[in-house]
Amino acid sequence: METIPVISPLVNPPPAYKDRSTGLIVFGILTLLFGCLAGLFVPLILFGQMMAAKAPNAPPANPAMLLLGIAMYGALAVTLIWLGIGSIQKRRWARALLLIFSWSWLIMGIFMTAFMPFVMSQSFANLPPNAQTGRPAMPPAVITGMVVGMTIFFFVFFVLLPALWVFFYQSRHVKATCEARDPVTRWTDACPLPVLGFVLWTWFAVPMLLLMPLTGFAVMPCFGTFVSGLPGALICVVIAAIWGVAGWWLYRLDTRGWWLILSAMVLFMVSSILTYLHHDIIEMYRLQGLPQAQIDQIQKMGLFAGHRMGWFTALCSLPFLGYLMFIKKYLRKG
Repeated sequence: METIPVISPLVNPPPAYKDRSTGLIVFGILTLLFGCLAGLFVPLILFGQMMAAKAPNAPPANPAMLLLGIAMYGALAVTLIWLGIGSIQKRRWARALLLIFSWSWLIMGIFMTAFMPFVMSQSFANLPPNAQTGRPAMPPAVITGMVVGMTIFFFVFFVLLPALWVFFYQSRHVKATCEARDPVTRWTDACPLPVLGFVLWTWFAVPMLLLMPLTGFAVMPCFGTFVSGLPGALICVVIAAIWGVAGWWLYRLDTRGWWLILSAMVLFMVSSILTYLHHDIIEMYRLQGLPQAQIDQIQKMGLFAGHRMGWFTALCSLPFLGYLMFIKKYLRKG
């Protein structure tokens, strides 16, 4: 009688991993606490506005800007608390979103840590002495100490901490633990994480663009001129619609989204360069209704005087274009 070989299910066992449930709980609790910290900024903004209104010669409050700040910190608080709970529950969607959030936090933190010392040095150096209180101008040594202290703070909070989150959630052991504890396919599994990260940023831009007309910031560079008022608001709405549709196509790995985003970014970059070659960014601030004192302070810093803003916009667009080229390999051919 012929013997039928029996194939053992252990011939190709699943790869071994170290259970990271405890780490997921710890990092989840820390993420939740960061969410609570972000939520505290909401009453602080309201309290700060109340105190500023009592000051003599205080400028009138901008309700739209106040609402924008409350909305941003409130949304950040809800998001971090939600992600923290998801990590504690070892959900695979929480691990994916926290990894995207951590990478975004880290990349922006590196840029801010490198750029902010120069901005703070210029700002502190241009602070005028207070004639009413007799406060003299800040000595260079004090300015240096404050800049160094703030740089250390930015490095710890915006570089070191997100790097720890990236290191943890990018671990294959963490990924395997979440997949074992949460075997259900989630919406974050529908496309690769590099694509999903770009999609989430495009979707995040949609409400920001729609809020710009409400805050008075709907002043858009448009091929050599600044467009404000109703035309500027319509441009914000059109861009928001493009971003939303392109993000949905990218989420479905449709190359139409990739081409739409690429075309829009190139057009926006060319439009910005042409506008800032003929106009100073101070003109845009005036159209946005910024107080003259704040505009004067920006002018003293001289960060984007002349044609610098156009080239700065082009320089900032290059990493996004490069990342767009990188994720094209994940999309369906067509």
